[in-house]
Amino acid sequence: MIYLILLLFVLALIFFWQSNRQQKAAGLPGGRVIYTDTDGWGKVEKPLYYASLRLTGKPDYLIEKNGQIIPVEVKSGRAPEAPYDSHIFQLASYCLLVEKTYKKRPPYGIIHYENRDFAVDYTRELESALIELLADMREDDARRNVHRSHEQASRCKRCGYQAVCEEKLA
Repeated sequence: MIYLILLLFVLALIFFWQSNRQQKAAGLPGGRVIYTDTDGWGKVEKPLYYASLRLTGKPDYLIEKNGQIIPVEVKSGRAPEAPYDSHIFQLASYCLLVEKTYKKRPPYGIIHYENRDFAVDYTRELESALIELLADMREDDARRNVHRSHEQASRCKRCGYQAVCEEKLA
């Protein structure tokens, strides 16, 4: 009987250790996963939607910890020196969607790269910049001609519109 108890105790330790490893590999902070866009943790959730801004998004994870909801965006590849603006605005969009959906304003969100995590504060200034960016995008959406907004040939080469773009760099 004592061997069975020891075996169960060792198995529990192994499962706990494996769970912690998986959580850290996914870039998740401690807390309860309440939403996931990956099928590895369960069924894939519906996108979050905020009608006033016509904003839709699916964060990779939402973690509930101490009554707060923290969005986590997982990026493949190694981390840059600082998160790209596009990644910050994507995360800010998820923060806004969480606030409107769950009626709780996230204090920050996390961008997880292969080798590093960044916690990005969700400030009123970031929210305002996001809303301005969305308004600019809506204006561009209505225009007939919109010029490219970057100078990176490698980024241009991977663009989905590269085949039809008249301003392509590569």
